[in-house]
Amino acid sequence: MPVILYVLFIVSVMPIVLAGLGNYFRARQFGAFDNNNPRLQQSRLEGPGARAQAAQANAWEALSIFGVTCFIAYASGVELASLTGVALLFLACRVLHAVFYIANMAALRSLIFGAAMACCLYIVFQATTVGA
Repeated sequence: MPVILYVLFIVSVMPIVLAGLGNYFRARQFGAFDNNNPRLQQSRLEGPGARAQAAQANAWEALSIFGVTCFIAYASGVELASLTGVALLFLACRVLHAVFYIANMAALRSLIFGAAMACCLYIVFQATTVGA
């Protein structure tokens, strides 16, 4: 199986992992989980907990973009094995994005977000050049 598909799977699990991290911060800040009103409790998080929740939301957004990017590459006939390096770079960017988000390193977070989006644009560009 091409590496890009493994990356797609890992990227699809990242929001769930970040949700678990958010739960850790909820327990730390509030002492317990409010399963009757979890979204309300999440909205009251502060500091790293709030940033973990924001990183989770951003991870869902990045997943949709990367998923569509992978589909475009597959549907256009790009040799998926040729995208291994850029896929791994995208994955590294997304992991660093979450780390920088939670650590409140906004400038680095924005820079790495742009790098991840550039990876997607590169893959789409490769799809437009197949057979050209």
